[in-house]
Amino acid sequence: MLLVFLLAAFKTEKPKKYMKVSVIIPAFNEEETVANVINVVKKVKYVDEVIVVNDESEAKSAGAIVINHEVNKGKGEALTTGYRKSDSDIIAFIDADIHNLTSKKVDAMIRPILEGRTDITKTKFARESGRVTEFTAKPLLNFFFPEISFEQPLSGQFAAKRSALKKINFEKDYGVDVGIVIDADVLGISVEEVDIGEIEHDMSPLSDLNLMANEVVRTIIDRANKYGRVVMIDEIGYFIRMSIVGLSLIILGLFAIFFVKPVPLEVGVIVSIVGVIIAICYIIKVIVKSVVIYRKAPTGNLVKSFIKVHFPLIISVIILILMISTFIGAATFEEGTISIEPSSRNLIIFADDSNNTISVRGPYTVDSAIENETDVIRMPADSLQTLGMNYGDTLIVNGVPYLINDTRSGEVDILRLPIDAKNALNLEDGDVLQDSRLSQIFEGTVVHHIFNKGNASLVESYIISSKGGNTYSYGIYLDNESIANSTAIFEDNNTYSVGLNQEEIGTIEYQNASFTNNTQSFYYDGHVIEIRFENSTANSIKHITNINQGFFINLNL
Repeated sequence: MLLVFLLAAFKTEKPKKYMKVSVIIPAFNEEETVANVINVVKKVKYVDEVIVVNDESEAKSAGAIVINHEVNKGKGEALTTGYRKSDSDIIAFIDADIHNLTSKKVDAMIRPILEGRTDITKTKFARESGRVTEFTAKPLLNFFFPEISFEQPLSGQFAAKRSALKKINFEKDYGVDVGIVIDADVLGISVEEVDIGEIEHDMSPLSDLNLMANEVVRTIIDRANKYGRVVMIDEIGYFIRMSIVGLSLIILGLFAIFFVKPVPLEVGVIVSIVGVIIAICYIIKVIVKSVVIYRKAPTGNLVKSFIKVHFPLIISVIILILMISTFIGAATFEEGTISIEPSSRNLIIFADDSNNTISVRGPYTVDSAIENETDVIRMPADSLQTLGMNYGDTLIVNGVPYLINDTRSGEVDILRLPIDAKNALNLEDGDVLQDSRLSQIFEGTVVHHIFNKGNASLVESYIISSKGGNTYSYGIYLDNESIANSTAIFEDNNTYSVGLNQEEIGTIEYQNASFTNNTQSFYYDGHVIEIRFENSTANSIKHITNINQGFFINLNL
């Protein structure tokens, strides 16, 4: 028997490295048990002081330091008061209603800290967890903090280093225990759950359990919000997330259309359309749901709540509006065409009923012509479409004819010009040309545009101009067989010459903004040549050459 007492005494001796230890006991209407708890704690040799908060009558006589709250402020507030009163290195917290507390149990909670194994100890005992633990704390912790898996997270018995407690926010009520556990987990403070065996304490009435459960729920939810574990998990949150997805897809699609050349135009358009559908659908749902919610909300917090809940959606909408306003500011509207060119690529939308609908073009970089190609201009396909040209056409720059040829492999946006052509157009190597500027740069140049059909070829001549005018669509027929279709601008009070094999076979009068007849017919060597005109709203930069500038069209048989 003597040996047992000696061993017990040895176990509770202070370790070699001295650390001051305090035990805090929150007590409220627990006169029957608090003195016994104090006496047990004082038997642990390395405990330097015992502080009881709230219950003065029996605690003082048992030798504890007593701090009395005139009004009961809750368990958490009691722990905070005791913790601040103490200046110890290690602080243990023990409930005042434990009937079978022993010095061995107290030592089991404190010693792992004294030995440097952990920063905080959390106890568990040999009995089933309480109703609040099983039905409230554990389900919520599993949902928001699944990494926390203590058997008894609400145990009122725990110990900690002062340095660790300084980092933790103490709740004022029954939420203090679970709050400490969560804070420690998130902050990376080491916590060890120690088994102190069986304990017996007074069972709380149902009304107290209800209060405890409410405070535990509030604490866990508050911590979940604080640490980002609640991320719009309700229905309106889902609607907001999906609305943001839709808006993000719109923005992504617009970036693909205007700024990301490797992405095909169609992909960007499809992504944007899908985004519009998703955004509209879920924004409507957000509005409907919000109206229902905020009708029930206190008017004082309405604006604050709206901004807090909808802030991500509001930011996404603002970004999209700014992007669209930027694009609109970069848009030009001409007859039949909308051109949007914010910086990199030019979005061309044809508003007429031509075969063209939408395309993305440019920009183009100017470079020198290839050696021995002094009479050749290599142009990207997109630029030819803008200027109404084809490969094989001839471009007259300052009176000098240049053959239009395709770009070299890997140079899809390189515009190569001979030095004389660059000088005439006021261009230098390295210049970057936006697609919408091409008509201005090539202003006044003449194009001989070639159509080939069977054994016949047709050369259409026009002058590039940045100014629009009365536009006509016309078809050219040889012996009632279609040779070509085109669209161009005819100047009022002008005469236009029609040639066959470089010989004039007739002229066309354009007076009072119209042709005398919609169909102009010419006869030569048994052939009938017809030009059938139709009014058009299409946009064009092609000004047809008049009789003083050469043939309007020349048919070669």
